[in-house]
Amino acid sequence: MNRPTNIQIIEQNGLPAFAVIPYDEYLSMVPNKDSGLVPHEVVGLVIKKNYNLVKAWRLYLGLTQKDVAKKAGITQAAFSQMERVENTNRSATLEKLANAMALSADQLQD
Repeated sequence: MNRPTNIQIIEQNGLPAFAVIPYDEYLSMVPNKDSGLVPHEVVGLVIKKNYNLVKAWRLYLGLTQKDVAKKAGITQAAFSQMERVENTNRSATLEKLANAMALSADQLQD
């Protein structure tokens, strides 16, 4: 059996009511509260300056094109093209860029 042994069951009126698990285990089960969220400043850059989310996030994080390109394993010129507002990046590309900026790919999708 593959059942964890460090769980405490609390009963109420003779029936199981609550399960207490180690905090680390709990954290691994719940989604990160910040995943998928986009800060107001990033949204402002998209709306006011007509930047795409990739460029807005890069500026918000204080990164250069060269920084992100290097972490993503691409050239600065290729990354520059990905920041153009008329460019539609593939999901695999967004995943690579998200990893380079320590974001989730959802945060880079319109």
